[in-house]
This record gives sequence, C-alpha cells and structure tokens, in this order.
Amino acid sequence: MDRYQRIFVIVVDSLGVGAADDAAEYHDAGADTLGHISRSVEQFHIPNLQKLGIGNLHPLAQVSPVRHPLAYYTKLNECSRGKDTMTGHWEIMGLKTEKPFITFTETGFPKELIEELEKRTGHKVIGNKSESGTVILDELAEEEIATGHMIVYTSADSVLQICGNEETFDLKELYRCCEIARELTMRDEWKVGRVIARPYVGKKKGEFKRTSNRHDYAVKPFGKTALDALKENGLDVISIGKINDIFAGQGITKALKSKSSVHGMEQTIDMAEHENFKGLCFVNLVDFDALWGHRRDPRGYAQELERFDEKLGILMEKLRENDLLIITADHGNDPTYTGTDHTREKVPFLAYSKSMDEGGELPEADTFAVIGATITKNFGIKMPEGTIGDALL
Repeated sequence: MDRYQRIFVIVVDSLGVGAADDAAEYHDAGADTLGHISRSVEQFHIPNLQKLGIGNLHPLAQVSPVRHPLAYYTKLNECSRGKDTMTGHWEIMGLKTEKPFITFTETGFPKELIEELEKRTGHKVIGNKSESGTVILDELAEEEIATGHMIVYTSADSVLQICGNEETFDLKELYRCCEIARELTMRDEWKVGRVIARPYVGKKKGEFKRTSNRHDYAVKPFGKTALDALKENGLDVISIGKINDIFAGQGITKALKSKSSVHGMEQTIDMAEHENFKGLCFVNLVDFDALWGHRRDPRGYAQELERFDEKLGILMEKLRENDLLIITADHGNDPTYTGTDHTREKVPFLAYSKSMDEGGELPEADTFAVIGATITKNFGIKMPEGTIGDALL
C-alpha cells in the first residue's frame, strides 16, 4: 500500500540556501539567497517555515532553530551543468543536463536570427538586448504601439522574450510570432530553453503592466521523467504555475495557470481541501525569482516569503494524514549579489506530513533528483531508464 496518497511538491523558485561546492566555476562564490535576505531586513516573520525547520537547515539572523522540527530537512546539490529554471526542474524529476542552455545576455541575439524572425513574422524587431521586462516596456512599448514593431529581449536566463500589447499587437499575433521564434531557436546554435510571450496593457510610459496571459514555449525534456512514470501508471500529475510550460506538457494530466505566487498557493490550498486525487501536485511559485531575485530586491523577496509562509500555514492545516508536502527550489537568485543572473546554490529540502511524529536532519544529497525518486518509490513505480536519483525518505 502506498504510504502517501497525495504528494505536494512546491518549488519556491530561486530560494537557494548557500553557495554550491562548485559555485566559483559559475562566478557565484559566496552567494546565499536565503541567508542574505535574512541579513538584509530588520524583521523576517516566517513562523511556519520555522516550525518545519528552516532555521535548523540554514542559519538565519531572525529565525532560530527549533528543538523539534516538524519536517525532515537537508540541502540538495545540483549535479547538472547550468543554473536555469528548466535544468533545475528537470533534475528534480530525474534528468541530468550535461550541456547548459545557451544565453545571449551579453550580446543580444545574432543578426541572422533576428533577420529570419523579422522575415517570418512580418514585424521589425526592436530591443534585442538583455533587460528587465518592465524597463524595456517603458523604453520601447510606445514605439511598438505606434509602429507595429516587435519588442524582442532576453535576460540572464536562456530565453527569447517577445512583448505584445494586447490591444494593438493582438494576443493571437503575439503567440504566432512566439511559435515562429520557437521553431527558429530549435537550431543548435540558437537553442534557448524557452521562448516567452510577454503580453501587456497600457498606452504610455509609466502605465504599462504585464498580464497573466504569458505563455512559455519550452524545449521538451530530452527523456522521460518521474512525471511520465506517474502518468503512465495511471496516477494524477497536476501542475500549478509554470510547471506545465517547463515540461512542455510532458507527463502532466491537469494544468492550472497562476496569476502570482500568492494565487499559486491559493490554488494549492484549494487542491488540498477539495481534490481527491492520487499522485502528485507539482507547484512553481515564480514571483520570488522574477519580481525580486532578478531585480535584486531583498526586502521585496523577504516580504514575498512572509506572504508564502502565511499561506503555507493554511495549507498545512488542510493536509490529510496520508499527504506529503515537499518544499524545495530550482536554483538560487541572491538579491544582494552582483548582476541579475541566477546563482549556483544548494536548495532546501523540507518534507512534512501530519503522519510524522517529528522530523529531523537528513544527509545532504548530491542531486535534486532525490525528489522524483522519493515520489515514484512511494507509489511503487520505477523511475524511467536514463534518469538519476535515489529516494531520500
């Protein structure tokens, strides 16, 4: 009999807990997302994470360890090459990425790619540089609205992003252009992990706002993952947030989009309270990374964690005796670090169930893939051939 009927895995996107052993190879020596956030603010109120053992897992300025943590806890190291969203999530579910995805942060996209994109879409490209999404809208959105040109930009991630005003550019046209961009960027020399449609509304600088109609066009996983194993054995695999986009729908049985990280937690709470599924609910909370990590805002990050903690307390109340909750991350993004890139860090592993008498410390693991292996072992299912990881619980 399966020990847990429902497993909830929540990825607090970018919540690193200290530099990885190989962080220097990525120019990230000394990075510590959670630790530096804690030291950057006067108050940091996360009582539910504290009860689970976050202060036992990682020293924090305002959050003390507890004598009897409710969760089993440790840190996970990434064995894949890279530090991006897809690499981290794919490894969580058993895939080791040997070759990092290409980034165009320093140079913008090659002239040949831009020319082909203009030819195929019928829109002149403006932008073509690494920039914050809100900044580039203030800089170029008025021109796009007036001319019908197309804003293309990138970031520290392996992404090609296209902006489109929902009223003047049209959402369907934006998606069409992104599909063309995805086709073009499947070539090895241009291959990015994701093409992202970034729709927005507004008419002038200072008023532009991105909408929840974002859509990610991701490269499909290069092999089967724990998600495929669950689905093929008749179990539910429910995604919340951008999980469905990250895995290009592979191994997913039901997908829910989220408007924000708070909304994602509300969806997860509703799932715990009302849905009698058997299998996995896999959640990504992206605001930590997109709104605060990349923008180097430790105070905003801390406040987002406090909002998460409040919802976490509600979720913990709704969980059943035969539920398992795992909280983790996919990489770091230290908001006190130089630049705007992700940081190569260890990530937390907190595993909690009402059926546990109490938790405790587990040995540090050398891969994120222990999570996928733990889930499949619970249901008596073998991980797909070519995957990595051993069960942690």
